[in-house]
Amino acid sequence: MTKNHKYFETSAIHDGYDPSDVLGSLTTPLFQTSTFTFRTAEEGERRFAGEEDGYMYSRLGNPTVKVLEEKMAALEKGERGLAFASGMAAVSAVLVALTKANDHILCSAGLYGCTFGLISMMKEKYNIEHDFSMMETKDEVRALIRPETACIYVETPINPTMKLIDLEMVAEVAHEHGIPVVVDNTFASPYLQRPLELGCDVVIHSATKYIGGHGDVIAGVAVGKKDFLDNVQMTTQKDMGGIMSPLDAWLLIRGLKTLPIRVDRHSDNAEKIYAKLNSHPKVSRVLYPDDSDHPDYRIRQNQMKRGGGLISFEINGTKKDAQNMLNNLGFIKIAVSLGDAETLIQHPATMTHSVVPEASRQEMGITDQLIRLSVGLEEWEDVWEDLEQALDRL
Repeated sequence: MTKNHKYFETSAIHDGYDPSDVLGSLTTPLFQTSTFTFRTAEEGERRFAGEEDGYMYSRLGNPTVKVLEEKMAALEKGERGLAFASGMAAVSAVLVALTKANDHILCSAGLYGCTFGLISMMKEKYNIEHDFSMMETKDEVRALIRPETACIYVETPINPTMKLIDLEMVAEVAHEHGIPVVVDNTFASPYLQRPLELGCDVVIHSATKYIGGHGDVIAGVAVGKKDFLDNVQMTTQKDMGGIMSPLDAWLLIRGLKTLPIRVDRHSDNAEKIYAKLNSHPKVSRVLYPDDSDHPDYRIRQNQMKRGGGLISFEINGTKKDAQNMLNNLGFIKIAVSLGDAETLIQHPATMTHSVVPEASRQEMGITDQLIRLSVGLEEWEDVWEDLEQALDRL
């Protein structure tokens, strides 16, 4: 395998794969196989005993998947990457690996709906408690750490309120207590933000989003220390089975080659759409990290390269007005994903975060008037024209 390159854009194309390893193939081959043969019974024994490197069964490792894992480790500046069948497979494997019954998880005050559902289930079944924190100061974080706190779990930017968490600050407090910090980096991608460089321990992605970028794959990735992820692979992942298929890995490898170009275009478009939304009379509030008036703008400057492609905004009106605005759109698609070439829009309170009880949603800042917009790669003026006519019809 090739060594890591100095610049992200070069690493995204070249790291993790050497054509000379596989007959000179420029493109990473797709090893679409479920199992691997052994030359002798003794070779099989040595591999299953961990005495010899090599492939055995694709649930335990696959050459195409390995290229993706090594590429993601290089981009996130981690020791090891581990690929999963979905973002939630990655989240659940990491949290299960870090916790046991009666433990405690400290979470950022705002989580993806299914992550909220997972920690609620862990409380119900295994009495693993959780608390939410705005994580705005060291004292606030320290006050909620317990002797049984097993990890701190952070989203930043938070879905869908776009609040930012100071990762260096959280990591500093966590490590005073020997507690690992897990960061969902889906909204930013490693091109805009690298939590491991800020002192955090594990990074998780729903690779379905910006990593893939084309709306044609469901996948997840975790990056962190080799010892930890080796253990996750041979226990939680192996036994729960949330592995990535070789085809999905192949699609993600292809997507990563254009990640920097795509994210820059997403960000360029989002900056222009933000400015237009911010001055529209039917919009009461716009949430975007690159806004100099955003309360967390200093954090954005310190830990993110740009503001990214996600914008949330609130409609002047009711829940029905917000839904009507979505129904008034022309080519912009109503869909719950993000990071695709197409501009996507959704209503978090009734879609991605519908599993979250209303009172908790309100505490997170997810109102009935809130809309989340994933700005695509189209010409931004076309995107704005569609948004504007939908708003004007309210």
